[in-house]
Formats: sequence, C-alpha cells, structure tokens
Amino acid sequence: MRIVVSGTHASGKSTLISDFALRHPEFTVLADPFDMIDERAVARDPRTFAAQLRLAAARLTDDDLADQDEGGDLIAERGPLDFLAYLVALAELGDAELDEEFTERAVARTAAALRTVDLLVVLPLAAGDGIEVGDEEDPELRDAMNDALLDLLNDTELIGTNPTITEISGPPEVRLALLERAVETAAAPS
Repeated sequence: MRIVVSGTHASGKSTLISDFALRHPEFTVLADPFDMIDERAVARDPRTFAAQLRLAAARLTDDDLADQDEGGDLIAERGPLDFLAYLVALAELGDAELDEEFTERAVARTAAALRTVDLLVVLPLAAGDGIEVGDEEDPELRDAMNDALLDLLNDTELIGTNPTITEISGPPEVRLALLERAVETAAAPS
C-alpha cells in the first residue's frame, strides 16, 4: 500500500507518520521533501516549492522505487499535491506569478504521481487538533495553503479516481486510529 499524508505546515503530519510507523514497522517512511533539498532553500520561495513538487512526484513515479517497493508498503510525508497547493497559495497571496506552461507541467506531474497512490490522507486545519503555531510558522501562508489544498481535492481531473481520500482531524491518538481504520478499509478486497 502506498500512502501519502498531506497538509499544510504544522498540521501534525510528522507526528501522525511517526506514531503510525512505530506501530507498523513494515511501512517504509519517505521523509518530507523539504528535508531533502538544499539547506539554503528559502521556505516561502516558489522555486523551493517547485523543487519539492518535482522531488515528491519523482519519488512516487520513479521506476526504480516502484521495483524496489513491489510488495512493500510505504507512507510518505507530503506528495506533489502539497507543493502545488503551496504554489497556488503563494499566487493567491500575491507572492508569486505562475505562468500557464509551468502550471500545466506541475499539474501533470502531480496527477501522474497521484495515480500511484492508494490512500491520500489529508490533515485539514481544525480547531480541535490542539496545534498552536507562532508567527515563525507564517500563519498567513499556512491558512492559504490549507484552503488551496482543500480546493484542489475537488479537482477530479487532477485527483483522478485511484487514491482513496480521507480527511483526518482530532488529537494525535484519534488521528492514528482513523489512519489505521482508513488503511484497513483501503486494503480490504472490494
């Protein structure tokens, strides 16, 4: 099974994945692409998000990974959809201009990667999650990305029919139980 956990920054992705991995060591964990790019990358820069989108898509569509993963399970912190949402959010905030050709390539990469995903877990911002953030977390971008991500989930041409989508919220123990239930449901023969 291939799972991607999506959500804006400081939404609980790392905690959920860590909790899940402790109980399910058979899953390979793919870290946040931000941890895999150049240390000099600027967090709110469109080029940084574009690089992360390419990396997140490549690791889901790479034939070598697919061969290596055959029969194995993986859970990825963020997919290309996250970074497409960040780019849309930056454009909506007036911090980036996205040309049509670039946007078409980003959408095509994202759609191709999503076709390889079995379960897309989305962590929308919710008051009951108990996650407090300070100004260093750029709350304006955090909220704008959350809204863009939720809007992109409604784009059936982008999302396609392959991934099962589940939105999870609540405190960490509730999120873990909901993720485990979603995995069981997605793995059950239909």
